[in-house]
Amino acid sequence: MNLNHKALEKVLCYFDQDNDGKITSSELRACMTVINDELSLEEAKALVELLDADGDGLLGLDDFIKFVETGEKTDQNEKEMREAFQIYEMNSQGYITVMSLKRMLSGLSFSRNIEICRGVISEFDMNSDGVLSFEEFKIMMMA
Repeated sequence: MNLNHKALEKVLCYFDQDNDGKITSSELRACMTVINDELSLEEAKALVELLDADGDGLLGLDDFIKFVETGEKTDQNEKEMREAFQIYEMNSQGYITVMSLKRMLSGLSFSRNIEICRGVISEFDMNSDGVLSFEEFKIMMMA
């Protein structure tokens, strides 16, 4: 384990409120709040599910390292991800609707019926508002 991993282990221990050596989705959310990155509980649950290698619903040290490394890569790609999101959203509304997804896919010669687009939106719509926010879009793109 290199020094960076030792430092990450200390960070994990700091946010591990119940001292079980793993981070829950609510602990992850608290961690993100400390670094001024708002994350809803639904988004935190989706991230834990995405990164959880052993399927126990928690982030162990290896999962946490993967999360941090993914975050570093995400920081590098944030501008590109935002540009991609803006292509899919309609009229700069700040979210992707079923119709804007269908329009974009049709423009890329991936003709999809409205029900398929609804299904895609529904699968990644963490707060059930019927649209994809930028954070939900990022989760979809990482899946």
